[in-house]
Amino acid sequence: MGRTLGFRSLRLPRRPARAVLLIVFVLLLAAAHRLWPDLFESAAPRPLQPGRYRVARVIDGDTFQLADADERVRLIGADTPETVKPNHPVEPWGPEATRFSEEFLRGGEVRLEFDGPSRDKYGRILAYAWVGARMLNEELIRAGLAGARTSYPYSEAMKARFLRAEDEARAERRGVWSDKR
Repeated sequence: MGRTLGFRSLRLPRRPARAVLLIVFVLLLAAAHRLWPDLFESAAPRPLQPGRYRVARVIDGDTFQLADADERVRLIGADTPETVKPNHPVEPWGPEATRFSEEFLRGGEVRLEFDGPSRDKYGRILAYAWVGARMLNEELIRAGLAGARTSYPYSEAMKARFLRAEDEARAERRGVWSDKR
């Protein structure tokens, strides 16, 4: 009475052709990724490592272009008045902030350090920019050519440092904190 299951008694559920094609595609994709991983490198730019980079040009007070990595760098925690924002007028003290950054970076080399997210919503590298022992982010704020922006995620110690520099600029009525303009 024992009944054996033969090949005919084993029925697989019918799957729609799309599902089968999708499974085959995923398997082929996985095999290709394993054989040729370079084809699957992310389109997102790779993060930069802390270190020294050459500056190609200053875009505005708080943004510059690197020569070595073909990347734009946005200063963490320092917000200068706009000079190149599309459909936006040049703001007071914006050209001065740009000139300040150009002068600060005139040697052509900058040391970048990172803290918090690696990129902003526009794809720019977020960094502290150092020339020698001086940090551009802080110096712009101290000169009254940038405001300290502390609502973004980065070191509390740096936020306090930037706020002290802004307090100094306000007390001395420098740049945007002056009565000029």
